[in-house]
Amino acid sequence: MNRKHLAILAVLACLHPPALWAQASSPPAGAAAGAPASTPPAEPDTLILSDTLHYDDVKKESTFTGNVVLTRGDMTLRSDKLVTREDADGYQYGTATAEKSGLVHIRQENPEKFETIKASGIRAEYDGKTEEVTLIGQAVIVRYVCGKPFDNLRGARVIYHQKTGTYEAFGGADSAGEGGRVRSLTQPRSRVDEAAAECRKKAAGR
Repeated sequence: MNRKHLAILAVLACLHPPALWAQASSPPAGAAAGAPASTPPAEPDTLILSDTLHYDDVKKESTFTGNVVLTRGDMTLRSDKLVTREDADGYQYGTATAEKSGLVHIRQENPEKFETIKASGIRAEYDGKTEEVTLIGQAVIVRYVCGKPFDNLRGARVIYHQKTGTYEAFGGADSAGEGGRVRSLTQPRSRVDEAAAECRKKAAGR
């Protein structure tokens, strides 16, 4: 299992539907009664900009359309449409799609490591029950360090399993890899360290 690609794919987990309309305090059905309450880590605010918003209280579903921009901490998602919903057990789901713009774009900044992760695909999905994140169609994930591209993964579909920390990539007619294949590229750790050191040196000299 490639740790670099796991770090790249982990950014997609940020596609959790925002808690602007969800009752995040309600645990899924079946949670043990009287279990010791643990303090969850503070979550960043979620801001969504769009041309229109439709919320269905019965379905617990929100639909954002038109130049959608979701910002959550250091993560930004851009799509033409974003649909989020919550099921009866409190599990959350999200689907981002691109129509006019062509691709859904996700960007995650990690300033401490001088690292940027960029992911794109025709469709991006999050399943809160199975804890799976999927990029579908022309899926591309690239890791940049100090502005330079390093590791990248291309395929028709990429699935990240949060529970097990594993991922799967599939080829197909709609693959971003040549000939419909899965294409995975990683560079030596030494090159990544050199790029980070270069940025660190520039930052120290400011």
